[in-house]
Amino acid sequence: MENYGPETYGELNADVYDEWHAALDPTEAVRGLAELIREGPAGPVLELAVGTGRVTIPLAEQGFDVRGIDASEAMVARMRAKPGGDRIPVTIGDMADVEPDTDERFAMVFVVFSTFFFLMTQEDQVRCFGGVAERLVPGGRFVLECPMPDVARYQRNQTVEVHEMGLGQVRLVAVRHDPVEQRFDGHHVLISNNGIRLAPASMRYAWPTELDLMARLAGLERRHRWGGWRGEPFRAEGNYVTVYEKPV
Repeated sequence: MENYGPETYGELNADVYDEWHAALDPTEAVRGLAELIREGPAGPVLELAVGTGRVTIPLAEQGFDVRGIDASEAMVARMRAKPGGDRIPVTIGDMADVEPDTDERFAMVFVVFSTFFFLMTQEDQVRCFGGVAERLVPGGRFVLECPMPDVARYQRNQTVEVHEMGLGQVRLVAVRHDPVEQRFDGHHVLISNNGIRLAPASMRYAWPTELDLMARLAGLERRHRWGGWRGEPFRAEGNYVTVYEKPV
């Protein structure tokens, strides 16, 4: 998708992000992350692609020292407008750079939902792992929630699905799949009585073993891989959680 940068998704979708992704309930992620923070080393915690603060704000409400980075000023403005959101330090920048304006070390860095795959090249994803490893304290953790790539859903490397249906509107998701670049390029398409709205989204997916290799290149060791935030067995389907650790 031409002219698509790290900030594009957030800048074009910030006003509808929470509404359109309400089904992505952050409750389990917040609970799981809180447990990992408590059992890990002391220190601040950083969320990559903090967005509208749906995970960071409730973690901060539990007393954790949480920071964020996001490429989209519009998404961060949405977070700032929420109760408690204006008290969370946020850097505007590409999450591939982790925290470009500080040398601070973190006890944990995390990225939830499918957001890590918004890094559009393998090079950027590898660079992110390396930056995280550099900024973690010994024993610190990098926690990723990622969707298992489901390429079987695409016929002729494309698909159109209905995500919402109402009397006055329908929301579709149209996606093209590039199996060579491991990339999805698509649009949320809202068709309503008021007209048509397009919300673009592009992702570069990676397989679990590829993520493990990125971690090894960065000097991180895999500690856990679960099928969800409750520690379910990993079955290579849906969203899964991986915990990498910096050796002491």
